[in-house]
Amino acid sequence: MMRLTALMTPLLAGLSLLGCSQGGAQVEGRSTARQPLTVRVVPVTDTVLSRPIVATGTIAPKDEIALSFKVGGVIAHIAVDPGDVVRAGQVLAALELREIDAGLTKARSAAAKAERDLARAGRLYTDSVVTLAQYQDAQTAHDVARADLEAAAFNRRYAVIVAPSSGTVLRRSAEPGENVSSGTTVLVLGSQARGNIMDVGLADRDVVAVQKGDQAIVRLDAAPGKMFQGTVTQIAGAADPATGAYGVEITLREASGLSAGLMGQAEIHPHAGARVTLVPIEAVLEADDHEGTVFTLSRDGSRAERRRITVAFIDDSRVAVTSGLAEATTVVTDGAAYLDDGMAVKVAP
Repeated sequence: MMRLTALMTPLLAGLSLLGCSQGGAQVEGRSTARQPLTVRVVPVTDTVLSRPIVATGTIAPKDEIALSFKVGGVIAHIAVDPGDVVRAGQVLAALELREIDAGLTKARSAAAKAERDLARAGRLYTDSVVTLAQYQDAQTAHDVARADLEAAAFNRRYAVIVAPSSGTVLRRSAEPGENVSSGTTVLVLGSQARGNIMDVGLADRDVVAVQKGDQAIVRLDAAPGKMFQGTVTQIAGAADPATGAYGVEITLREASGLSAGLMGQAEIHPHAGARVTLVPIEAVLEADDHEGTVFTLSRDGSRAERRRITVAFIDDSRVAVTSGLAEATTVVTDGAAYLDDGMAVKVAP
């Protein structure tokens, strides 16, 4: 509500109107009755509106993928650095493959031998040379050899890191020549498959008013004057133990190409709202915390009436009022700073 403490009717407009009201106060040296002060009025609007919730957050990809090798080994090369943009299917890193390829060749040979042994055992069993148990053992050995070959081929495939989707490399945590174990994160990819999000933290009094699907407007420090539209897609079920804030995720629309880590401000507009009366911000005087003063007109429109109002929040250039304007249809803007309760006024055309 700090903005309310600075609310003043523009000085130049007031002085002009004041001059109009005092015109004719002295005519040819003779004193005359004070003329009504000329003012301008605007209609008030009754509507259902929610208080915007403002929070600071950072931009991040919707999906951050930690990439690693399926098997351990020595890193042969890493083809990308943090910040590089990659495409789906691009080779990003690979292990030294001589040992892995040797294991794959060994598994292929064992599978081929097991297949020959099974064929031979089948012929011999048909001729009643070997027993059923011997034939079944050959079948089992064949199946085991085929499974070993599939495992070796699978490990060989994942001895190379391939980008699962297009995106940007966020972090690199290993270098060529390092001996890494299975599952050790080598690269972190910010995938663009599901776009960008902004992560913000909300206090408990604010998060209870927010629901999935609420609309938001995001402004970034790095892109002044530009606004991004977003939607609340995820709300944390518990507060962060360190900060006490509830994490809220806002998915941005048409925000491709934004770098991870950009700071900005999100303005969330909850679905649930309250009935309020909207008046122009310049009509509010003597603002103090959640209270302020406005002037309306008497029933016949000839006199000013001072009203004490309760302010709910500021919505851009309008003030949301929850009480104090019963039956009022207009409020005074230009000239309000020079009014007293009951003063005669004239509405400017």
